[in-house]
Amino acid sequence: MSAGFRAVQWNRDKLIYDAILAAGVVAFLGGFAAIAGRIHPPNNLADTIDIWIRATGSCAFLMLTIILCIGPLARLDRRFLPLLTNRRHFGVLTFLIAAAHGWLMVEWYAAQNALPDLVAEMTSGKGYDRFIGFPFKMLGLAALVVLFLMAATSHDFWLAFLTPPVWKALHMLLYAAYGLVAMHVALGIMQYERTVLIPLMLFGGCGLVSALHLIAGLREHRSEAGTPVNAGGWIVVAAPDDIPDRAARIVLAPGGERIAVFRDGDEIGALTNLCAHQNGPLGEGRIIDGCVTCPWHGYQYRLADGCAPPPFTERLATYRVRINRGMVEVHPDALPPGTPAAIRLSAGTN
Repeated sequence: MSAGFRAVQWNRDKLIYDAILAAGVVAFLGGFAAIAGRIHPPNNLADTIDIWIRATGSCAFLMLTIILCIGPLARLDRRFLPLLTNRRHFGVLTFLIAAAHGWLMVEWYAAQNALPDLVAEMTSGKGYDRFIGFPFKMLGLAALVVLFLMAATSHDFWLAFLTPPVWKALHMLLYAAYGLVAMHVALGIMQYERTVLIPLMLFGGCGLVSALHLIAGLREHRSEAGTPVNAGGWIVVAAPDDIPDRAARIVLAPGGERIAVFRDGDEIGALTNLCAHQNGPLGEGRIIDGCVTCPWHGYQYRLADGCAPPPFTERLATYRVRINRGMVEVHPDALPPGTPAAIRLSAGTN
């Protein structure tokens, strides 16, 4: 967990995850090429390359769509959490497929001795002043650059070097990459390929991503809306028994900070909702082996003081909690990371 940077250590779950990803990509690409080749048999090398351009492009868009759906799905249903844990592997493979798509485009021009036309199209400056006719290949190239940056910084070394907030902000550019890819498709193949499948893929994928994020956001907003605050500024959370054992209730502080209030038997404590690893939603995790465990990658912290168990050194901000008139309350002002603040129900009543 701490700054001991080593090569990726595969375990059984990672191997299964990666094997399923690889098998899915091979099946999709092979199936696409076989069907497309039967419907429109290639007459030359350029036609063959074109089939693989379409196959890799469709695969990359589908993979990006799935990646962006995993987050809200995991928030809506915990059964999707295993997909989220190794999502970085999914992202790196998506970049490789997108890079193959770009390279095949270059090969398509080369097969027709038309590489100068490709260079002229992307550097002449023509078409940049209009929507229809915009050089859509530049949009794809921009998306590929973003995906490269994300794949290149996927290791935890970069997470620690950049700090989690900066790293997370960088990787939020995935949404920009998805928008660029959508415009690449809309201004590219959809303009001259007369089939319902392409707009169905484009609008269906974008619509699904938007709908899932909207539903997850509304659910989160409703769960946090109307959090009562008493005259002393303490936030009323719930009755102790209404906080699930070995789980949390997430409350929204007046300044916008999310606080995860956990109960482990008769112990109640409050931690920042941001995991020190990737700023994951700690309050959506559970207490496992006596430690609050982040649902994203399994980072653990003691409920009593927000410290990771030895030999790890991560520490989280904690919050004061109390029992007032039978209700758990948390103070919105964060304590320094690692400050003991949890209470026992038998000793925390007023």
